[in-house]
Amino acid sequence: MKERQDAWSEEDDLLLAETVLRHVREGSTQLNAFEEVGDKLNRTSAACGFRWNAVVRHNYEKALQLAKKQRKQRQRALGQPTKKLLYTPPEPTLEDIPFVLEQNTSPSPMAEMAQETVPTMTSSKPRSNSMTVEDVIAFLQSIKHSNVRQSALERENERLAKENEEFARKNEELEKRIQKLREEQDTVQEDYETLMKIMNRARKLVLFDEDERVPSKFMMDRNGNLEKLAE
Repeated sequence: MKERQDAWSEEDDLLLAETVLRHVREGSTQLNAFEEVGDKLNRTSAACGFRWNAVVRHNYEKALQLAKKQRKQRQRALGQPTKKLLYTPPEPTLEDIPFVLEQNTSPSPMAEMAQETVPTMTSSKPRSNSMTVEDVIAFLQSIKHSNVRQSALERENERLAKENEEFARKNEELEKRIQKLREEQDTVQEDYETLMKIMNRARKLVLFDEDERVPSKFMMDRNGNLEKLAE
């Protein structure tokens, strides 16, 4: 049975990517690539396949498509049938999961306390394929950490939704106030126009009365005084 190392390094990921791309270009299968990498890194082909599909592959999607295209061109040049080779790696065992999670998630404080309490996994001795308490703790803590982050995101989403509803309510109130002010402005304008009509009518009546009024007549008496004559 093959022995495992502590974790995947950048060199291991690079070796895995280069080997898979080379096998694809040469018309081989990804399974053969996983077997080759497993022999070099002292890992199982299942662990290599799980690492490729879960972590490494999304960084080399364009290179993988280019390798498949080169494989087809090579097969056409050699007169070989361009049959698409498919490969589904075997299901990984439980001991394969914590090592992938260690590369993508940072350990929570509870996990660090558990690692201090239980003997650490990162010893100088190579790992075995058997499950340990540390594997289970690391896996469960990573799930808990993911659940905590998801709960925090859900709470933030709820808070933003409530703020959005509050802003919508305030906007509706402001629109109602603006509509009310517009109606009051129209009422004031109508009252002003009515008042101006009344004032113009009153001014015309005053001028008409003055025009109809008969001027008074005066006469001078013997003493030189003016006397108003009766109308």
